[in-house]
Amino acid sequence: MDYFIIAITTIAGLAFHGWLIMRFRLWADRDLALSIAGSDPDKRSWMLQRLADAKSQKIKRRELQSWLEQQVQRYPGL
Repeated sequence: MDYFIIAITTIAGLAFHGWLIMRFRLWADRDLALSIAGSDPDKRSWMLQRLADAKSQKIKRRELQSWLEQQVQRYPGL
C-alpha cells in the first residue's frame, strides 16, 4: 500500500509539473504577441489571431518571434 501511495503521488506531481510547463509556455507566447503589438487594443487582438494562426501552422517556438514580427508588418492599420 505504501508503494501505491508513493506511485500515485509521484505521477500526480509529474503531471502537475507538466501542466505548469505547458501553461507557462502558452502565457509566454501570448505575452510575446501582446508585447510586439504594443498598446493598441485592435492591434493586440489582431496579433492574438496571428498567434492562433501560428499554432495552427505549427510554427516552432524558436521561430515564433521572427514570424510574429513579420506578421506585424502586415497589420492593416499601418
